[in-house]
Amino acid sequence: MVAMNGTAAVNDEKPKKRLILNAFVEMCSGHQSPGLWRHPDDRSSEFNTVQHWIKLAQLLEEGHFHGMFIADVLGGYDVYDGPRNLKHAIKSGAQWPVNEPAAVIPAMAAATKSIGFGVTISTSYEQPYHLARRMSTLDHLTGGRVGWNVVTGYLDSAARNLSNGASQGSHDERYAMCEEYMSVVYKLWNSSWRSDAVRLNRKSGIYTDPGLVREINHQGKYFDVPGPHFCQPSPQRTPVILQAGTSKAGKAFAAKHAELIFVSQHSPVAVKKNIADIRKAAAEAGRDPSKIKVLAKFAPILGQTKEEAEAKYRDYVQYGDFEGALALFGGWTGVDMAPYKDDEELRYVESNAVRSYVEGLINHAPDVNGGKWTKRTLAEHIMVGGLGATCVGTPEMVADEMERWVEEGDVDGFNIAYAIMPQTFTDVIELLVPELRRRGIFWEDYCVPGGTYRENVYEIPGQTEPLPGHPAEAMIWRPPSYTSRTDDGVNELSNGHISEQDGAVGDALDPISMQFS
Repeated sequence: MVAMNGTAAVNDEKPKKRLILNAFVEMCSGHQSPGLWRHPDDRSSEFNTVQHWIKLAQLLEEGHFHGMFIADVLGGYDVYDGPRNLKHAIKSGAQWPVNEPAAVIPAMAAATKSIGFGVTISTSYEQPYHLARRMSTLDHLTGGRVGWNVVTGYLDSAARNLSNGASQGSHDERYAMCEEYMSVVYKLWNSSWRSDAVRLNRKSGIYTDPGLVREINHQGKYFDVPGPHFCQPSPQRTPVILQAGTSKAGKAFAAKHAELIFVSQHSPVAVKKNIADIRKAAAEAGRDPSKIKVLAKFAPILGQTKEEAEAKYRDYVQYGDFEGALALFGGWTGVDMAPYKDDEELRYVESNAVRSYVEGLINHAPDVNGGKWTKRTLAEHIMVGGLGATCVGTPEMVADEMERWVEEGDVDGFNIAYAIMPQTFTDVIELLVPELRRRGIFWEDYCVPGGTYRENVYEIPGQTEPLPGHPAEAMIWRPPSYTSRTDDGVNELSNGHISEQDGAVGDALDPISMQFS
């Protein structure tokens, strides 16, 4: 059992952060807890039904979760006992099978009012013009409650099926392509239509003013996209940008683009330096580092007493699948643990998957098993809540641990990974949330009921578009004057030339020819 029950060191002179809570899910059974779909109280295997997702979204909104973070993979976990061996994932249900996550979001949005939905989509296998339309459509249908978890992919099994049998590109090459990809979609969302282009004038017959829609004419190393965007500006224009990954390239990407960052390690010390590096780089680029929100993966096992929580953990772990856990680990890291003996220590191996996982694990070993990650330790840790922090205890103990992560790691909130569905989330809502509220670190209600995901993440009413300093915000084509809402009030700003970012053909936009000049 991995129980982290440290006491938070709280500085009473410094205002406490109000936590952001997202639910961490995937359109599969078990997700981060391989094998626990077998538990008699687990309902995660009902993921094929729309009612399952509607009920979950409604439950989370009743508990005032900020959002639902929907993970996704495009291939199976075939590294363990491999190469190209899917049997352990298939047999155990370790993120197999997995459905398309974006499909269910409109149904959940129709049944809720305020909760946001962050969906994972890879930049490696979908053209930016197509993704821009998909995300604008989702943003319209949700009323501005969608976010995009930007990933480049890490599974060779996905690349083989989506790239005509080819292996995936190198880690840094995928990020280089992703950087240009972001420039393309930012232009489409923000620079292709002026905010007031849609007129819906029945007398004149003008639906959209053609003088206020223009081509972007992007020409770069990886993409040639003339545009214009096929969708009118959506409530947020740019979805909330989420990101996970703390490799060198990942941190550079996060500092420039991310609004919500997802980190996954077992202790705050393991993420502290990466978070500090990202905030420092963001500040140097002109962004407010406090507005980059970092969420740590966190699996709480809650009970009214410590003994009850520990008994619940023992009940859960007996359903875990050892080889399913190692299949997940192999996919996440590219490391095949099959040749290891059960008590053999993990060694660093260069891989093309999620590099930061193994580096962080080895540099910050757990306070169990003599401070070593072994094959057995890894599998047992992953089986309940995945490869991140697992905290077993009372609401007070779990809240203490959360405050420790905030104080020592500088995180802003948590992605709650479930052991069983939906009981883990029910326990958080009924047991943990009241304790967080008692401490003044979780809201009583949404800041903007019925508002956009971005408004509720930042708790800034009216802040539907990216904040100043974000590269997408700099591209927004607005009328000659517009109103900007900030933490300090309302500012009247005048619209000037749109300054292009990264790979643009020019820096001035000609509204007459409707293209970049």
